[in-house]
Amino acid sequence: MRYIDPHCHMITRTTDDYERMAAAGIVAVIEPAFWFGQPRTSVGTYIDYLSSLVGWEKFRASQFGIRHYTAIGLNSKEANNEALAEQVMEILPRFLLKEGVVAVGEIGYDDQTEAEDRYFRAQLKLAKELDMLVLVHTPHRDKKAGTIRSMEVAIEMGLDPSRVVIDHNNEETVECVLDRGFWAGFTLYPNTKMGSERMVEVARQYGSERIFIDSSADWGVSDPLSVPKTGTLMQVKGIAQADVEAICYGNALAFYSQSGQMQESDWLGTADIDERNLFQGNSVLRGQTPNKPRLKDTDVINEKDLAFK
Repeated sequence: MRYIDPHCHMITRTTDDYERMAAAGIVAVIEPAFWFGQPRTSVGTYIDYLSSLVGWEKFRASQFGIRHYTAIGLNSKEANNEALAEQVMEILPRFLLKEGVVAVGEIGYDDQTEAEDRYFRAQLKLAKELDMLVLVHTPHRDKKAGTIRSMEVAIEMGLDPSRVVIDHNNEETVECVLDRGFWAGFTLYPNTKMGSERMVEVARQYGSERIFIDSSADWGVSDPLSVPKTGTLMQVKGIAQADVEAICYGNALAFYSQSGQMQESDWLGTADIDERNLFQGNSVLRGQTPNKPRLKDTDVINEKDLAFK
């Protein structure tokens, strides 16, 4: 079975993670711009970060046969640094128009401040002007109210719900998101968001329409294999195969293919890994001669890697 991880912060992960993900069947990842764990102090650091997402990280993923796409935006936490936020807003359009950028994101609310609201609206306006998809981060605190507010603002700004994914959902928010016609993302992230067992029950109750899962794997305690692990658990627990495939692969593809930047043909029939293909001039070969290695057909994920946590 193939998998897509539609929200995965790979810049924080190792090459070992990429290797394990490829062996587990992950064929594509989407990496949204986000808070880096420490406040950025200048727009220059933002430019370097966004440049790495649209270039260097794509090359790193390609070494393992994984297609890498990006969402670009000013995250909600740093929207509160208004001097920085104003400068970031000025550079966003140049990155949003780069190849492989599938959405504006992740954007939304953190503490639901006035500044967060202002820059959320500004980026929704930009998405509408550029006819782009939107990836919305929902707050960790007061989640349901923040989720409802995010959707109300998106509709107020003229966004079509079918072109907006509301991410980091839980049992408290899923129904209101689906009822309003938005796509619902679920982050399988230990301790603070959703677990695999809980996600199985969500799938059992709500089916698979406009629902998909992601790992959000970042610098915290997280697992870049949470999508295939949860998909495997769903199968074990009796969720219909068609629903498992939709939640773990097909729905993310259906949503993000609306961008025109991502399609299944990007990875189907492309088993060879061509290191001669650079992205924005980026390579991590360090002088090595580029080659075209192939992942061995016998490479399989270890059972211990798929242990349910």
